[in-house]
Amino acid sequence: MAASPRRTTGTYLTTSAAGESVRAFVPAPLPPQPPLQLGHEFLDLIEKANRALGRLDSMARLLPDTALFVYFYVRKEAVLSSQIEGTQSTLTDLLLYESKQEPGVPLDDVEEVSTYVAALNHGLKRIRNGFPLSLRLIREIHEILLRSGRGKGKQPGEFRRSQNWIGGTRPGTAKFVPPPPDKLLECMNAFERFLHGEPEPTSTVIKAGLAHVQFETIHPFLDGNGRVGRLLITLLLCAEDALAEPILYLSLYLKRNRAEYYERLDCVRSEGDWEGWLRFFLSGVAQTADEAAATATRIAALFEKDAEKIADLGRAAANALKLFRLLQHRPFISIVDAAAKLKISFPTASSAMANLEGLKIVREVTGASRGKLFVYDRYLKLLQEGTEPIG
Repeated sequence: MAASPRRTTGTYLTTSAAGESVRAFVPAPLPPQPPLQLGHEFLDLIEKANRALGRLDSMARLLPDTALFVYFYVRKEAVLSSQIEGTQSTLTDLLLYESKQEPGVPLDDVEEVSTYVAALNHGLKRIRNGFPLSLRLIREIHEILLRSGRGKGKQPGEFRRSQNWIGGTRPGTAKFVPPPPDKLLECMNAFERFLHGEPEPTSTVIKAGLAHVQFETIHPFLDGNGRVGRLLITLLLCAEDALAEPILYLSLYLKRNRAEYYERLDCVRSEGDWEGWLRFFLSGVAQTADEAAATATRIAALFEKDAEKIADLGRAAANALKLFRLLQHRPFISIVDAAAKLKISFPTASSAMANLEGLKIVREVTGASRGKLFVYDRYLKLLQEGTEPIG
């Protein structure tokens, strides 16, 4: 493996933050100079990543209910990306919250995950309606992301007007200091031009990897930069048709390899090692896309197997199958809610639930005599693989 060339990826400026003099880093515009060394090794990595994305995209198109997988995969990415930033919310907590049930973690944690889902959905809707991936859209996404939870007082939707820093309790002990506020718009305008293919086109998967690091380095907001930066990867892949739907939960790979993730970001800034970052990033795209496709296949097989069990119920199968299909969209549900959603009586819903419980498809989780809540257990376990909080 050839050594990556050392590059000067930016310049340092002396500025003031919280009354201290610090050296802030101003990144050079993309693409990197001198140009990336993308030899045979990288062509193979790029091909593997694109093939994996293609397989995932094709599989999603063939599923009987693509929207169902999009719904849960978006939520899985939201949970994982938020966990990288320190929240303790799991996929179970988010689904309970969305079902108006009590999550098992502080409400702020779950709200942060919920707003990530809303921000991603907003971005995708705008792009599909012809709006470009731009600074305006990035600000809109940030505004939604920080509209509730712990970051709501950190200027949602506005680029920062003060100096921030990463790591350390004060600027003087910071691990990294992003560009000063008076250089911020210059950096972001160059970033937007790169997103639009200027000064030269860049292949989509490489562009997504480069853009993520550049955004993290500029750190344009007071809060939420990591989540917006990871969200941009998905939006860019969808905007440039590498994926039809946002079903790549890359944050699973970044969470599993969190130490290397941060180390690779630092090496770009300190040594210009874009190639080292791209090896890591492309491997993550390929691995995560393959895992997402495999999970979808396992879920589809589980649905088929459980549907066959229900079919053996005879006359009771019709209502049990209706409830079973509802559980695929709402893995947590009460009998009251099931009756309302299916427009059937409470006794009918109760009987259908009892049948599914007898087949060990659902499990009651409260242990209470009233207000019982049921979960489609094996399905939820497949969905939430990897979403345990970081210890």
